[in-house]
Amino acid sequence: MAIKSKRYEEARLEASTNLELYWWVFMRISGVVLVFLLIGHMWMNSVITDLNSIDYEYVAKRLSQTTWKIYDLLILALGLLHGASGLRYVLDDWIRNPSRRFWTKVVLYSLIAFLFFLGSLSLFNHDFGVN
Repeated sequence: MAIKSKRYEEARLEASTNLELYWWVFMRISGVVLVFLLIGHMWMNSVITDLNSIDYEYVAKRLSQTTWKIYDLLILALGLLHGASGLRYVLDDWIRNPSRRFWTKVVLYSLIAFLFFLGSLSLFNHDFGVN
């Protein structure tokens, strides 16, 4: 079940397994990292760059660089994992039947894996035609 503590010492006592404690720590760290990654993304695309100049060529030029691909992949991966872990907490709280909860999580994890695969595929295999 979900750890409801706010502090690490309390969470360590409340966690039933080390894996559950690691997910609790991951949620805190990934949330903070995501905030800064998304603020940086918004800053670079909305403040530094004029919104009227963002078109296909701008995105193609940006995504033709490996650094931007890794930056966007990090946002994708952390966002999906953070969201899936949060949804896992909700499923643990709301679905009482163990077999139904198991199959719901199988569907959730399959969907997350598919979305990550599709996002990674579109980031790394698309030829933007920029030299």
